[in-house]
Amino acid sequence: MKGVWVSYITLDMQNEDKNEKAFKNKIENIISTSKENGFNTLIMQVRPFCDALYKSSVYPWSHILTGEQGKNPLYDPLKIACDLCHKNNMKIHAWINPYRVSSESTPKELSSNNPYVKDNSIGFIFNKNIYLDPSNQKAQELIVNGVEEIANNYDIDGIQFDDYFYPEESAEIDKEQYKAYKSSTPKPLSKEKWRMENVNTLIKRVYKAINKINDNIEFGISPQGNINNNKALGADLYTWCKEEGYIDYICPQLYFSLDNPSLKFEESLNQWVDIEKHKNLKIYVGLAGYKAGSDKDSGTWLDNNDILKTEIKICEERKLEGIMLYSYESLISKENKEEIKNVSNYLNGVTQ
Repeated sequence: MKGVWVSYITLDMQNEDKNEKAFKNKIENIISTSKENGFNTLIMQVRPFCDALYKSSVYPWSHILTGEQGKNPLYDPLKIACDLCHKNNMKIHAWINPYRVSSESTPKELSSNNPYVKDNSIGFIFNKNIYLDPSNQKAQELIVNGVEEIANNYDIDGIQFDDYFYPEESAEIDKEQYKAYKSSTPKPLSKEKWRMENVNTLIKRVYKAINKINDNIEFGISPQGNINNNKALGADLYTWCKEEGYIDYICPQLYFSLDNPSLKFEESLNQWVDIEKHKNLKIYVGLAGYKAGSDKDSGTWLDNNDILKTEIKICEERKLEGIMLYSYESLISKENKEEIKNVSNYLNGVTQ
């Protein structure tokens, strides 16, 4: 696996010609640039805000296609991307943000057929952000139905959830839900474990639904790279990795330099490699293309211009199944240029 994450920001058509030809040209450029740099898979964000970059009977059309959520762009972005990827011998994974409805002012206005607008009991608001409620049965059904729709209707190679689960900062958002759960359960779980169990139930249902439709579609999750941060989000990665029936792959976002004083890349990688895993689990490693050549991680990305290449080599030495780079924008950024050139040469087998 040599994947590149393609975010909704990269796919945004709002300031461009909002037509099928323009979108097709954009995807062709993304594929061409990714292939030239040695990558073989696109992880394309197709549901960023409880909306869709594909023809859906569950979610409204995404605002990034026309500037207005719910407005039909008159073409199918995901079908175009699937067709072009496979034509160019590349794989494509559909990247989903399962719970996010809006983030502050994005999108500016939710459409009348947005599931949350139709029934706001399925979610909650926290710090001007709207989330689907992981404990809500209707919300779970909505997410599962959306995944089934993609698996049934598109020639995709994988489906991936990102690292947004519960917002960790708040104990208040689901106070009433937890209270109702406790009053109806003889031996209730702690709130932390209850949250995890809500997310686990969804993950298990999604895995089962995908495999029932097409067991060749990989289902994976890309959690936060600092393994200790995930518990607060309700992300029970130890169960997902250890027990079959949850995920086919895990791709932790190890967005750290080799010498990051807070958490070094290898230090974090060791923690992920050492956790108990079921026999079929693949480990891909998320790498921070966007940090290359920057002053992030206390300036340690400025120490060398082959940090990403070294990290890829480390993953290979550990016999891991591959890497994913965040994000496509780093392949065309001036700041990231030197690092990406070294990565490209390495992935393409060019000796320097």
